[in-house]
Order: sequence, then structure tokens, then C-alpha cells
Amino acid sequence: MIMQAEPGGLLIVLLLSWIAASKAYRLVYGATGLELHRKAGGLMIWAAVIVLAASGVLAAVGWAMQTMLPEFWQDRVYLHAPLIGIPALSILFIALPMLWRVRRQAKPAPEEAPQPGLRGLAAAPGIVLPFQAAALGALTALYMAFTAPVPFEWTDAIPLAVYVLLVAALAVRHGSRSRSASREEAEFRFRPWLHGLKALGMTTVAAAAAAGLLYLAMLNSLLPERFNMMAGPAHYAATSGNAAFAGTVSVTGLTGPRTGEPDRKFTLTAEKKKVRLSSGQTVEAWTYNGQIPGPELRVKQGELVEVTLVNKNIEQGATIHWHGLDVPNAEDGVAGVTQDAVMPGQTHTYRFVAEQAGTFWYHSHQQSKEAVQKGLFGSLIVEPSAGADPKVYDFTVMTHRWDQTLAVGASDTVERVSVLPGTPVRLRLINTDDWTRQRFVLAGTPFQVASIDGTDLYRPGLMENVLLTLTTGGRYDVTFTMPDHPVFLDAGAKGKVGLFLSPDGQGAVPDTAASASTMPVFDPSDYGDKAVTPFDANSHFDRQFTMILDNKLGFYNGQFDMLYTMNGEVFPNTPAFMVSEGDLVKTTLINRSAVDHPMHLHGHRMLVLSHNGRPVKGTWWSDTLDVRPGDVYEVAFRADNPGIWMDHCHNLAHAASGMTMHLMYENVTTPFLTGSGTANRPE
Repeated sequence: MIMQAEPGGLLIVLLLSWIAASKAYRLVYGATGLELHRKAGGLMIWAAVIVLAASGVLAAVGWAMQTMLPEFWQDRVYLHAPLIGIPALSILFIALPMLWRVRRQAKPAPEEAPQPGLRGLAAAPGIVLPFQAAALGALTALYMAFTAPVPFEWTDAIPLAVYVLLVAALAVRHGSRSRSASREEAEFRFRPWLHGLKALGMTTVAAAAAAGLLYLAMLNSLLPERFNMMAGPAHYAATSGNAAFAGTVSVTGLTGPRTGEPDRKFTLTAEKKKVRLSSGQTVEAWTYNGQIPGPELRVKQGELVEVTLVNKNIEQGATIHWHGLDVPNAEDGVAGVTQDAVMPGQTHTYRFVAEQAGTFWYHSHQQSKEAVQKGLFGSLIVEPSAGADPKVYDFTVMTHRWDQTLAVGASDTVERVSVLPGTPVRLRLINTDDWTRQRFVLAGTPFQVASIDGTDLYRPGLMENVLLTLTTGGRYDVTFTMPDHPVFLDAGAKGKVGLFLSPDGQGAVPDTAASASTMPVFDPSDYGDKAVTPFDANSHFDRQFTMILDNKLGFYNGQFDMLYTMNGEVFPNTPAFMVSEGDLVKTTLINRSAVDHPMHLHGHRMLVLSHNGRPVKGTWWSDTLDVRPGDVYEVAFRADNPGIWMDHCHNLAHAASGMTMHLMYENVTTPFLTGSGTANRPE
């Protein structure tokens, strides 16, 4: 994306202008007319290069204005462009003509010392200041690029005001210097040691001021020891909206059925254990029931499910979140929001009715980044109420990296399976890896993507030789009829890991690496047909929100890092999107940042309406949407599941550093707290 290259362009302008400003400042010290003539000519070349570099940055901003939404370019047009454009124009129309005058006046007396009038001209603000203004402007714009004001507000122009004051002070200083140089008795000699001392003094003062500001920023970033997850500002964005129910309701009351014999009953014990992969490699893992992944839970749609979590020895605590399955809020398994973390020796029981059929997964939502990375996850399959077709070969392909070793489940080799020709096959692909867009190649047969994120697609078409890329936390169900020859699912390891199907389980694994590099990539927004849906892009929406994803440099809880922001903030200062039960909600997701963000909304399925301004061809429901740099998605959902729901990036490293906000129903509260003074780490 061209706008991601803008900081590089600003850095180039900064470096060029800084060097040229130093040369322009020392121009007055030329000992002879010839030296002034030569140095002024060199500065004219520098000026041309700086103007060219600045024009490239401005062209990128102009391109963004023509092709992208204002959220991508408002700050760049109103803040960056003046900081780059005005100094470039002053170099072009003020400094260059004055440099030409210096060259012309210095040429007749090449061996003589410059006259006072010529020295005054060489020190004039019109020569020195444009280069310094260009350097300061690029530095200010670069600072703003890495501390992006999103959404844009004019109060974010304070650095611009500071810049103007600095340039004004420099103008006064250079005016005085030029007048001094014009005097007959003036003696201008370059004293490196004196200039070095001045530069050291100014650098020391600037560094001390910066250190003080950084220290204050670090202190302000520290999270409270105990705070409520509802601490962020409320954002209502109502166009009409349904009335909130009277009184308040705690998330603890929004449970699944508390009575009745469950149709399915499971116990999952969280414990540390050394586990062996299929290659023989052993890994130190956090497990459910001593295995990686945890046991697959298969239930039928409409069944009452009861799962008891036992924490044996995970000191950090554990929970179970049912990723993609819309359970009641109290059963959502998010420490500090819907429950307290389950600490060693404790238990917690979840009860819910499995309302949706499809492919889901479960994982701990307590220190999620570390917990999922080390193995606290498993698959959750909800079969249709009639049950699974016994004729279908149904296999879950759950990819994960164990100590950087890619595996399907616990298999880091090719798994061979015998499947008779004519057998219907369903492969349930689940990507559990943090910050990885998993690549799959299915070789040897046409196939369909029958389901995305647990929801079937309508009339999915047959594809062949198409690369599937699956975002973190996402799921694809791939279906085909087994042919009379081998089929191989390459799980992204160049033929070393995957699933090999053949009538007898034998055969050579094909080389898919070369073909994968030339395959078209599956695009869910351009696949399948339209089905009848309860709402669509033409519906009236009760609430309309905009979620802008970006990155900036800053402190989070005392640590300086690249922050991944939601509407310009990190948790707990991210805004809460407030809804009432029954609202039809539309959200526009805009990714200004340089990396992917698989956005996961708990408790609701989102109907994807459009991608980058184009309506979605088919009917695509998602709960984990891969929003790539430059992407703009419009999604909609019905607010029909009251509670306090996390809405976060499922690159869990991003969530851990603050890329989390909440969908909140009015009048719903939580008694649970998070922070260093509690055991809860909901990231």
C-alpha cells in the first residue's frame, strides 16, 4: 500500500533537508567568491533533489485523496502536506532564486573575499530558513505519522503550532545573523569547536525535555491495579435505536440453562505436560486433558452442553472461550469480563445450548497469547440436529506451531488416510496460530468452500488450483467427492505437513510449493450466491459505528512499543460501542495500519456487506474477519445477545498490547475486575 511508504518518503526528505540546511548555514563562511559560487551551485542541486522528494510524498497523499476514504488521508492532507509542501515551495521560489543571485554576484571576483553585502545575502533567512523549515517539517510530519491522530481532530495539530513557533524563532535568528554579516567590520570565520558546543548544548536541552516528556508518557500509560472493563468512553452512534430495558442486569445473570440434565457433558482439565509430536519431537505444553490440541468436542445443534473446567496446575489461570459459538454472555469465558480466571485447584462449569451448527473452537481467554501458543485450545464441532451423515469422511485440520514447528494437531508430518472413491469429504480447517495467515493447497480434486466461520455458504461454486489463506482464528470447511486417485491437503509446509488421502493410503506426496506461488487466492467476497438474509445493505440501521485500526509508537503499561490502536486508542481507553437489544448495527472497519488485523467479535455473527466499496457477491457471515492494510469492510449484525462482548484483534499479540474494545448493551454491568491487583488478564 502506497500510504505505508509515506514515512519512508518523509525520512528521505528529513535527511536531505538536514544535510542541505547544514550546508546552507555554513554558506556565509565561504572565504572567496569562487568558494561561494561553487557552494551556492551545490545547494541548488540539493534544493532540486529535496523538491523532487517532497513532490513524491505529496503525490502519494494526492493519490490517497483520489482513491481512498477520508479516514486514510485527512491527517496527511491537513497536517503532513503543509509541513512538506510549504517548505518545498519556499525552497523552489525563495531559496533557489537567492542562491542564483549569490552565484552571479560571486563570479566576477573569484579570488577575492566576499563583500559584506554578498555575505549578508549568503546568510539571509530566505536561503537558510527554507532548508531548515523543510527538515523540521519532515521531522514533525514523521512524528505525526508514528503518533497518528485517529479519528482526526484539529486539537491534534498542536505539533504544527510548535513547528510554526520554531520556524518563526529561526527566522528572527537568521535575520539578525544576516544583518551582522552585512556590516563592514564583520568577521565571519567558521569555528567548528564553537558550533559543536552550541549544537551539544541544544541537543542536551532537547534530549532532557524529550526524556521528561517520555517519562510522563510512561507514567500515564500504567494501567490501574484494579479497574472495570467498562472503563472506556461510551460511543452510542444511534440513528434511532431500541429502548434499553429498565434497570440494570449483571453479566452473571446472563447464563445458559442452570437446570436440566445436559445432553452432552465434558470435563476439561488444564495442566502442564510434555507432549510428543508425530515426528518424535517433544514440546512443553499447556493442555486440556493432557493432549494437544484438547479433545475434540462434538455435539448436536440444540443440545444442552455442560463443560466443567478444572485447573490442575496452570499458575496463570485459565478459562474456556467458545470461539464463534454465540453462547449467553456469562458462558463466554473471558476473564475479568464474564468470570474470574480459574486458578489452580479451582473449577468452573459452563452450560449452554449449542444453537448453531458448524465448525468452532475453544481456547483459554486468560493471558490468551501465551495460553493459546502453549496449547490451551481444541476444536468444537456442532453437527446438524439430525446428526452427521455417516457416509461423509469428516476430518478436523487444526494448524498450530509448536516451538516454531508447524503441525496439524499434534502431527508435524504428513498423515495418510484411506478413503474410498465416491466418498463425500469434509475438511474442517482451523487456524490457531497467532499473527499467521495460514496457507492451504488442496491438490488432486475440485472442491468447494462450503462454510466460513461455522456458517454454510449458499451455492458455493467448484474451484480447483486455488490457494486458501486462512486468518488467525478463522475457519473454512472444504468439501469434495473423493476421486479414484490421491488428494493432498498441504498445510503450508511445502509438502512436509498435511493430509494425504487415497483409496489405500499409499502414493507419492505431490510437490505443491511451485504451483502454490502462481495460484489465485480465494476471495470470500467474490464467491457463492446471494441467500435470503434477515437484513442487508439496504436495511435501516439503528446504530452505525466506524472502527479505525491503526498503529503508532507509544507506551502501553510502561512499555514503549509499536501500539495497535482502535479509533486512536489502546485499551482501556478504546471506546465502547453501545447498543440496545434488538438494534440492527452496521460497522465500517478501516485498516490504516501496516499489518493484518483479524477482528473477532464475541457473541455475534457479522454479515459482510461490502469489501473496499464493492458489495459482497454471495452471502458471507463471519466472526473473525481478516482486515488487511488498506481494507475497508462494512459489516452488520443484530444485537440479539445481551451482554458485554469483547471485540478485538485475534493476532493475540496485538490484543495483549491493547487492541481490544467492547460491544456493550446498555444497562448491562459486570462485577469482575482486571488489572495487576487481580488475577484476571483478559487480553
